[in-house]
Amino acid sequence: MKPIRKSDFPVAEIRRFLEPGPVVLVSSAHKGERNIMTMGWHTVMEFTPALVGCVIASGNHSFELIRRSRQCVINVPTVDLASVVAKIGNCSGADTDKFAKFKLRTEEASEVKAPLIAECHANLECRLHDGRLIERYNFFIFEVVKAHAPRTPKYPRTIHYRGDGQFMVSGRALNLRRLFRPGML
Repeated sequence: MKPIRKSDFPVAEIRRFLEPGPVVLVSSAHKGERNIMTMGWHTVMEFTPALVGCVIASGNHSFELIRRSRQCVINVPTVDLASVVAKIGNCSGADTDKFAKFKLRTEEASEVKAPLIAECHANLECRLHDGRLIERYNFFIFEVVKAHAPRTPKYPRTIHYRGDGQFMVSGRALNLRRLFRPGML
């Protein structure tokens, strides 16, 4: 393998290389109010219990709904919803009912009060597991307490944000299972 020639790169743009996973829609509800936000900053932190860490900016309308209710649903859309995902992320729930505006159907969650988005491939019902980093970094650590997903496709075509309005679609898969030791998958 040849070395790759590099030049200085703006540190403010490194997200292009590190965005952690698919863009998701986070639904929330508290005291009769509900909202949806688009989120790209999340990471799986643990498998058992299933912990997900994410950043929700304090200026986002969903921030207080989630902080106060201590729960949300992480909904995983596919490429079919890409334009809706972008539009949801570019309007505020403070003055817009995003469920109505974008004609999204909701389903009742079984473990939390926030609604599931029916059009999304998967829905992860979450409760706040650790809130110690919220005030300082807007970082929430959620436990996924219930998950809903169809059996197929196993690997849906999700969208991933690269910054600057650029997205990519998950694509060709590489099966490297033979290179892993048992228990290390």
